[in-house]
Amino acid sequence: MSVGKQQTLSRGERMTVGRPSRRILLTGATGFIGSHLAKLLVREGQTVFAIIRPGSDRWRLHDVLDKLTVLELDLTDTLALAEQLRMVQPELCMHLAWRGWSGASAAEDNISSLSISLELIRTISRLGCRRFIVAGTCFEYDMLHDPLSERTPLRPHDLYGTCKSSLLQVGEQFSRLSGMQIVWPRIFYSYGPYEDERRLVPSVVLALLRGEPAHTTAGAQVRDYLHAEDIASAIWTVACSEFVGAVNVASGTPATVNEVIRDIGDLLGKPDLLRLGTLPYRSGEPMVIRADTTILREQLGWSPQFELRSGLLHTIEWWKARLHSCVRP
Repeated sequence: MSVGKQQTLSRGERMTVGRPSRRILLTGATGFIGSHLAKLLVREGQTVFAIIRPGSDRWRLHDVLDKLTVLELDLTDTLALAEQLRMVQPELCMHLAWRGWSGASAAEDNISSLSISLELIRTISRLGCRRFIVAGTCFEYDMLHDPLSERTPLRPHDLYGTCKSSLLQVGEQFSRLSGMQIVWPRIFYSYGPYEDERRLVPSVVLALLRGEPAHTTAGAQVRDYLHAEDIASAIWTVACSEFVGAVNVASGTPATVNEVIRDIGDLLGKPDLLRLGTLPYRSGEPMVIRADTTILREQLGWSPQFELRSGLLHTIEWWKARLHSCVRP
């Protein structure tokens, strides 16, 4: 185990929301959403134990790494994992680590991630952890429905969604036997600082910042985008509640991809560099994916900090700063 220095936060930082400090186990902390969640937990004054695979790039955590306790472990090493977690005794587990996405090339990673996650559930349960929060995905749903609510039938169309859905079903059955609560924030579309630059928003932003044409599809797809900081906030809200089961994490205010792209062009003052329609739609791509966020907003009382346009502006300013800094963009 490689333990990062655990520092005490200032009084002001600990008083941000007033929730009591807990011993929280976090996986996937070096990822896009995981890094935003790690930063939020630090601001909240939580005691965060972050499992980070040896050799992982920690650039997204550069500003909070010294405030985390890093457990340098591979989740596939079940014996080492069990030994270290017995010493940690987490009160809450937030599991965002997952390798694999859509496509045949990611098949092995998805199956391995499912197996690793099942073992983590069993290990955490034996330690008496009360709540296990896992990042789900909108791709578990039957995409023929609109909008997608927590009551929408699950009918994933690829291995990624199938493995996520399988984990939830096994986890919920296991929770009935073990008493550990399974909480399933089902994430829709995301954007924000620290995103992989190959994704839609950063790819368009960076092209325009560099004075290059941004080639995209025609953008008729309807999507429900939510800023990564708001995703982290929503997950934390759900984690701190008594809610159990699946809950959609999205803005509840869908927009077309065309609108997102044109907003970026407008905010950067470079609409002439947009090349809408020069790329084809992906084969089999659903044209409408929108979320029903009634439970998140009305039952859990959560609301986002960013609207789409203000969130895009925040993201653009972040990319501008990173292009002129020594921090890896």
